[in-house]
Amino acid sequence: MYGYAAMSKGKPYRTFRVGDYDVLVGKGSRDNDELTFDVAAAHDVWLHVGGGTPGSHVVIRNAARAEVPHDVLEAAASLAAWYSKSRGAPFAKVDWCKRSDVSKPKGAPAGLVELRKHKTIKVKPRLPAASNDTHGDDGDDGDDDDG
Repeated sequence: MYGYAAMSKGKPYRTFRVGDYDVLVGKGSRDNDELTFDVAAAHDVWLHVGGGTPGSHVVIRNAARAEVPHDVLEAAASLAAWYSKSRGAPFAKVDWCKRSDVSKPKGAPAGLVELRKHKTIKVKPRLPAASNDTHGDDGDDGDDDDG
């Protein structure tokens, strides 16, 4: 049900397959902006580790515009926590919302966004169960700076 779909070479994101959904994970701050504002559709689900912690933007592609199953949301949230500074924590809170509820404040640095409304899910930071060493994990937490 879970697995790494492709290396996504040359794209601003990694691609995972979770059930019937593609889950895209940003590779760095500028890539996060591109993923969120150029790649994701308004009806896609957007996720990011909470509490102002640096990390990758994560998008669940939702072409059917249906409610995303909880297990898919949980797996994507675990990816958001894994590709963040919360990777070593036992649990992390991950904020999620429709992409249409994400905006870029004027003059904000790359990767910084505001959420109009969101929900939060608590998960363990991890990769999907079927992933292996070929999933493209370069240790990057999705944030270009180390702060």
